[in-house]
Amino acid sequence: MANVAVIGAQWGDEGKGKVVDWLASRADVVVRFQGGHNAGHTLVVGNQTYKLSLLPSGLVRGKLCVIGNGVVVDPDALLAEIERVRGQGLSVGPDVLRVAENAVLILPVHPALDKAREEARGDKKIGTTGRGIGPAYEDKVARRAIRVADLAEPETLSAKLDETLLHYNTLLRGLGVAEFGKEELLNKLLALAPKILPYAEPAWERLDELRRGGKRILFEGAQAVMLDVDHGTYPFVTSSNTVAATASAGSGVGPGAVGFVLGIAKAYTTRVGSGPFPTELHDEIGKHLGERGREFGVVTGRPRRCGWFDAALVRQAVKVGGVQGLALTKLDILDGLPELKICTGYRINGKHYKHLPAAPGAQAAAVPEYEVMEGWSGSSHGARSWADLPAQAVKYVRRIEELVEAPVTLLSTSPERDDTIMVRDPFAD
Repeated sequence: MANVAVIGAQWGDEGKGKVVDWLASRADVVVRFQGGHNAGHTLVVGNQTYKLSLLPSGLVRGKLCVIGNGVVVDPDALLAEIERVRGQGLSVGPDVLRVAENAVLILPVHPALDKAREEARGDKKIGTTGRGIGPAYEDKVARRAIRVADLAEPETLSAKLDETLLHYNTLLRGLGVAEFGKEELLNKLLALAPKILPYAEPAWERLDELRRGGKRILFEGAQAVMLDVDHGTYPFVTSSNTVAATASAGSGVGPGAVGFVLGIAKAYTTRVGSGPFPTELHDEIGKHLGERGREFGVVTGRPRRCGWFDAALVRQAVKVGGVQGLALTKLDILDGLPELKICTGYRINGKHYKHLPAAPGAQAAAVPEYEVMEGWSGSSHGARSWADLPAQAVKYVRRIEELVEAPVTLLSTSPERDDTIMVRDPFAD
């Protein structure tokens, strides 16, 4: 049996939480490998809805879960999320949740700077969640980050805070924002240490043992390929690499251990925040998709922008993300629309493009080129086999496969866990 990596193939919010939860029944361990609590996964299980940000989705299945070193961890957010899901009946403790000791911590200075920068940008805002993700990753590459393991060494923590506050207070002062005092911050971290450290360990070592023991690993990504800091619509991106290759670096396993790469895509397209969106709809159809699909960000609560399926964008994500199969979600939201459109490329300043260029000006000028398909009057909602789908819905899925150059491996037809059509088991060798 192979391992599986799940990544988003659009701009995030594609329904990764449900897919990871569904796949977790076949896995032994679920690993989150990048991002922070700016991600949001919604899982609907019977009458219970779980909203997860830092915790891997496998917890709902009672699986061993690991927060990898590629994740930036806000300790307050993590503890609050643990308490929230415990209140929903989940058992969460060090026996089922492990945190990489070399994961970077998000401190109160990080969201303070994040918000101050966004405010200073005015109408040129990037659209960050303001949760300090970007500044925490900056600390990581600048080699001044405070990591989970540092909580066990008060002297190390104190020395690192000197450098941290020298950097951040200088920036905050320049932006006209209140500075932070060392003593208060140090005491806060020392108080958090006994609550966080029981979860900490060299996660790479555990994952190596599990892999050698023949256990199946499910790698869970956050955000999506088109928000990747290298390959996405820069600068309107997240602060980490979201492609499947990061599953290796972000969890401490070799690249050969990642296995099958499953990309998640909606049957239409959505985006939260600022940035280019060629197929965005500002008409009644866009409003219909948003209302029927309940398109609101799990973390931000902001309404998602909605548009037609962008096959050129997903094909690009398939190539750079290493996607071997797609999980297509929310097909049922398209039920009843008389006509559907699929973007097959772009017209930019009079030239045809099969992909979205890297230059921001070109991205903003991209005009979609559409292929029009007949919709379907029947219902795909809750379908659990191809035979349950309207014939035109099957044609729509098949055309997407051709255009993105990747097979549909899974098809989701409602938020419910079992309303899923499996074409191929991603865990099969």
